[in-house]
Amino acid sequence: MTLVRERRHQQALTLSLPATAANHQFRRRRHHFPTSNRTSPDVENISDLKKLTVLGHGNGGIVYKVRHQKSNSIYALKVLNTTSSTIIRHQAAHEAEILKRLDSQFIVKCHAVFYTIEGEICFVMEHMERGSLFDSLRVRKKLSEDVISGVAYRVLKGLQYLHGMQIIHGDIKPSNLLINGKGEVKIADFGVSRIVEETRNNNNHNNNNNNNIGEAAIACMGTCAYMSPERVDSERWGGDYGFAGDVWSLGVVVLECLVGHYPLIGFGEKPDLMALICAICFGERLEMPETASPEFRRFVRSCLEKDWRKRGTVEELLAYPFVTKRSSSSNIEGLII
Repeated sequence: MTLVRERRHQQALTLSLPATAANHQFRRRRHHFPTSNRTSPDVENISDLKKLTVLGHGNGGIVYKVRHQKSNSIYALKVLNTTSSTIIRHQAAHEAEILKRLDSQFIVKCHAVFYTIEGEICFVMEHMERGSLFDSLRVRKKLSEDVISGVAYRVLKGLQYLHGMQIIHGDIKPSNLLINGKGEVKIADFGVSRIVEETRNNNNHNNNNNNNIGEAAIACMGTCAYMSPERVDSERWGGDYGFAGDVWSLGVVVLECLVGHYPLIGFGEKPDLMALICAICFGERLEMPETASPEFRRFVRSCLEKDWRKRGTVEELLAYPFVTKRSSSSNIEGLII
């Protein structure tokens, strides 16, 4: 059983800004993306983007807040240096391929991708003004069930869209759930996502080339704390992970929002690798606060069913009372910091 261990959260740091994009030479090749929002100007040249500040960094990249100098629109620019790692290069190219397929109000929009002659891949993303759910939890510690219900609804709608596109996100966690100025939660970061039809095709063709190596490495990545039992130990729980793995991850996130800490191990315990494996694969008791409503308990238990065959599906969970009581509202005011 092989696991790739990563830092659980990537926190923003204040850094000196490098030279602006206009000082670099860029290839003309770029990806074009579908858009249902024609009020957003199309970014044709990365040199039109002026870096304003650093929003965060990690996994070989930096995220900047940028301004489009012709329109004054604000974007987030994720810059990945792919020269030092074959895995990062495959991961970034894979993410670009997935992002150009997506167009949903529940997914952080990608407006363009540029490739530089220095080996960087630059993603021009929708700017989410309020940061991530992780940021919100750092400030508030816990969220009310009413707010959590709204979070669950929007993530489930995002997963419904992705799974309909045959895409497994593979890394649902608080730091990958971003919040805009209206309090709307959207799914971000598709670096370890999988396209089911391509995965099946790769399994049917036993080619030992660099692309297959890169895709295999990507499939093993993600954040261990939010991985499902079948992903951590496929032999014990039967088969490779699929759509049900995203549901498990959402269940962990939802419970974390209510208790105020990572919920599968005791408060204050160090979440080392072995503790996480034991909690995810072998932990028998699912402890929830006494104040948790019956609707909340039922929803979480359905998400955190260890046997993926018995776990609730996205479609089923969208019909649960815990979700439907807030599904009429797209705004989650309680998340606006």
